[in-house]
Amino acid sequence: MEALSILIYPFIACVLLIMAHTYFGVHVLQRGIIFVDLSLAQFIGLGIAFSFFLGDDEGTRLLFSLGFAALGAFMLSFSRYISRFVNIEAFIGVLYIFSLSASILILDRTPHGMEEFKTIMNGSILWVTPMELFKTFGVYSVIGLFHFVFRKRFFALSFENRGGVLWEFLFFLSFAVVLVKSVQMAGILQVFAFLVIPVLIGKLFTKDLQKIVASGWLIGAASSVFGLGLSYLYDLPTAPLIVASLSLTFFALLVFRSRVGG
Repeated sequence: MEALSILIYPFIACVLLIMAHTYFGVHVLQRGIIFVDLSLAQFIGLGIAFSFFLGDDEGTRLLFSLGFAALGAFMLSFSRYISRFVNIEAFIGVLYIFSLSASILILDRTPHGMEEFKTIMNGSILWVTPMELFKTFGVYSVIGLFHFVFRKRFFALSFENRGGVLWEFLFFLSFAVVLVKSVQMAGILQVFAFLVIPVLIGKLFTKDLQKIVASGWLIGAASSVFGLGLSYLYDLPTAPLIVASLSLTFFALLVFRSRVGG
């Protein structure tokens, strides 16, 4: 009973993360920009690093997170134009490396630089509060409603390569706003895993988008339960355990699919 009272809120947080990021993962994988989540999340992490450097009150962290989210979304909204000159995945990789190195340089000048860096990477999902869950649910719901209303526009961007820079910006901005909440709650590693791995697992067995999303939710939730349980029992870092369990699930199902599918 004690374990349930401790782990129930982190589990709800994982479910919210999975539901939001699996949807965006469908778009990201279809576009072939696999590491955009990692890059954009780290760019937001650079904003968080600035807030640590300036004192890290809640208002400053939110301001810098949203500011860097909007700037990153604006840059990525020109991704189709940029792809005329360089490989877009390479550009996204450079953005990630820049954000990571700049964050390390900034955090080196803070009193607890490495601890703050670990917070950005791993988050603190084990200590999530009911109020934080409520706020996260509110943000995800607004973004979800926005994408549902304009679903034809966003699916045309990803699946038909149709749409202008404005809709590209709105897509990446809404994604970035989701990431602001996600990174603060769960860290960059877990956010990236929830974006990509559940969709990859779904695609092993079906091409139906609804089934891909549903299977991603179920497998992501199961891996979260396993990771949270091990973290509680053996006092190990939560986010890396969840990422590892989700990754091992993918590897195992990939082997299974290769054997039964030829």
